[in-house]
Amino acid sequence: MVAIKHHRSATVIKHCRSATSSTIVHLRFAALSFRPSSSPPRVHQHCLSIVLLATVIIHCFLFWPRLSTLAKQTRAFSSRSRAFKYTSRVELDPKLWARTELELELELQKNVTSQARLVPSSGSARLVYTPNHAERERVMKKRYCIQFIVIISILVFIFQYSTKPPPENSDANTHRKTNFRSTSIFLNSNTPLHPLDPLTIPEINKIRSILEAYEPYSSSFPSINTLSLDEPDKSQVLGWKTGDPLPPRRASVISFLDGQSHLLTVDLGLGVVTRDVVSIGSGYPMLTAEDLTTALQVIFTDVEFNKSILARGVDFNDLTCIPPSTGWFGPDEEGKRIIKVQCFSSQNTPNYYMRPIEGLLVTIDVDKREIVKLTDTGRDIPIPKETYTNYLYTTQSPLSDMTPETNPMSMEQPKGPSFTIENGHTVKWANWVFHLKPDIRAGMVISQAMIRDENGEYRSVMYKGFASELFVPYMDPDQSWYFRSYMDAGEFGLGATAMPLVELNDCPRYSYYMDGVFASADGRPYIQPNIICIFERYAGDIGWRHSEIQAMGFDIRESRPKMTLVARMVSSVGNYDYIFDWEFQTDGLIRVKVGLSGMLMVKGTMYENVYNISNADEMTGPLVSENVIGVVHDHYIAFHLDMDIDGPNNSFAEVNLVKEETLPGQSPRKSYLKARRKVAKTEDDAKIKLKLYDPSEFHVFNPTRKSRLGNPSGYKIVPAGNAASLLDLDDPPQIRAAFTNNQIWVTPHNKSEEWAGGLLVCQSKGDDTLAVWSARNREIENKDIVLWYTLGFHHIPCQEDFPVMPTVSSGFELKPVNFFDRNPILNAKPTFQKDLPVCFATSS
Repeated sequence: MVAIKHHRSATVIKHCRSATSSTIVHLRFAALSFRPSSSPPRVHQHCLSIVLLATVIIHCFLFWPRLSTLAKQTRAFSSRSRAFKYTSRVELDPKLWARTELELELELQKNVTSQARLVPSSGSARLVYTPNHAERERVMKKRYCIQFIVIISILVFIFQYSTKPPPENSDANTHRKTNFRSTSIFLNSNTPLHPLDPLTIPEINKIRSILEAYEPYSSSFPSINTLSLDEPDKSQVLGWKTGDPLPPRRASVISFLDGQSHLLTVDLGLGVVTRDVVSIGSGYPMLTAEDLTTALQVIFTDVEFNKSILARGVDFNDLTCIPPSTGWFGPDEEGKRIIKVQCFSSQNTPNYYMRPIEGLLVTIDVDKREIVKLTDTGRDIPIPKETYTNYLYTTQSPLSDMTPETNPMSMEQPKGPSFTIENGHTVKWANWVFHLKPDIRAGMVISQAMIRDENGEYRSVMYKGFASELFVPYMDPDQSWYFRSYMDAGEFGLGATAMPLVELNDCPRYSYYMDGVFASADGRPYIQPNIICIFERYAGDIGWRHSEIQAMGFDIRESRPKMTLVARMVSSVGNYDYIFDWEFQTDGLIRVKVGLSGMLMVKGTMYENVYNISNADEMTGPLVSENVIGVVHDHYIAFHLDMDIDGPNNSFAEVNLVKEETLPGQSPRKSYLKARRKVAKTEDDAKIKLKLYDPSEFHVFNPTRKSRLGNPSGYKIVPAGNAASLLDLDDPPQIRAAFTNNQIWVTPHNKSEEWAGGLLVCQSKGDDTLAVWSARNREIENKDIVLWYTLGFHHIPCQEDFPVMPTVSSGFELKPVNFFDRNPILNAKPTFQKDLPVCFATSS
């Protein structure tokens, strides 16, 4: 979701999935922060710095005479070039916003000497004027002078930095681990080294060139909604070994042009489009930042909307609007891509979500750039006050003296991390190895997870695992709320909304950070920095232990610490932050956890406290602050788990615990439990609704791989806290999110069946979902199968969720079952005092 803050003279994007100059700077200067594990002699550093400095000085000296010439050139740039245009912060009378665009341009031309107009630029609506010839010449000279000064400053900094001696007691491995992360994308951006490596920057640029030359797009380049690697067939990936040539690299592109969704395959080796299919089903591609900002630009030119804002007493400088997705609710919404816009007041607070302008809702036809419907009710509902809404650390709270405090804490690793990242995406740690990559839709993808057994053999556990869809329905039938049933992965993208992680707070010291390389709506690559971190965790947990009482003749106290490896990503989808953790243990267990934090989506009300409420049945949630209702809602995350236990062909079994009653006189016991195993033959046999009073285990196993005792090698999925959808099966949101009808599904592996809510989710009718695929009831015994698990949360908000929520978490585990012959960490080493540094707190 994109939030835009409105000013009288501009609308400024707060979050946008577009390429920016900052990402280019990040790429260009990534190499400058790289330091190898073994530092070269300082004399080499001096020589290198002197050569770099001399090269730049000579370069600038040779090209300085051309600066004035370049400044005088006034070439005509195309609309996609960097035209000589500048945003004007002209202060206008608020009444001007009720005028038409033409009247506004005429008014501007009276106030500035250059030609002015209101245009969308880089995804935001801005007032823009075109400088005259003299202004261009002056600005060009100034620009090149500034560039020259910046380059010299950077080189001087490098020279000065290289002459500094390394810090005392520095560890070479530490430098390698902490600084190599800054260059991982830069060093590997040109050459993929694994069949599943994401598309690189040069590859994305090549794809764009291929699409530009593609005849149907030659006259009008489409909007690129998603562009990602078209992964090779599973058999090709499994057959590939390090050093082999990579399978052909292809890209999967979903574009939107002239009201049609195109599904394309681009072959990078051949340099051509090999497939172009127009979707005939329901639904539209993932929304782009340009789609969202277009909707926001439309409302600011509408007279009725602007009058409503002024009537509510909101200053345009304090107006912030968001474009939530609409879902699907009948034929009236067919044939057009629509977005609804809701607005807030950000006066005196960055937490505008807590200050909704209730009852004002605008429905936009994005392609026609026009308002379909404007709902303006609830003017008698006050905008909640900003009191206690600010959550920034720099803001002094009146309760700050009462806030519980702890001393800073950090896990230290005197020998550096135990994990390595090879070729940018292959993670090796302890007895685990797996491939890790960012994905614009799924966020984070784990592939080819293998574990080494006691014989030294790396054995397959999971071919591919990721969050397939995230469904968030709100429980309010009001006209301004009924449509809020978001499908965050398919509508906005978990990778597209992933923000840079906060060091030492999101991720601990010694973390490795991974950037995402994605494509914007114009097909150009951009970098989303530091969206995944990998780190080792020790939280005082115990791997295994046992003690014996001395009275029994034994004096035994054996214990082993539990160390784990975590891969983490956080998606900030509008008001909510979703924390995704994949945690690996040396005993073979994989723990998947989802944490929820961020802001509630709240509803404005006339009531300040519960004593004012005349009819409690009308409330769709409790009061969490004065004039603020926390609307009841759910969260459901569907996980795609392509389990490959010792190979692709697996089976699924439900192991039920059933009560048996003893025979008369058989035992003092009256009843006991017995495990009964049932192997699923078809998809219908594997549709599971979790029941507390009908306990079961759920195993994925390889029927052809046996342990030394004859048990089949397997893994089981262990649910933690969960929730099931209670909506009617024929309710439109539930039809679209039918994957929540069961908590567990099993389907045959199919490359085209990866997204539980369907490939095209926006405004879909639910005709391409996990429930639809599974209705075919295909055979799944001893087949290449995919396990699906839906994790759910019911959320009844409370006052502690205001103004920002403490993190709430749940998840599930993938645990070995007869996979190893014995405890795989039996011989793990204990930790001794001599293994750790001796640290003392410094005196204040």
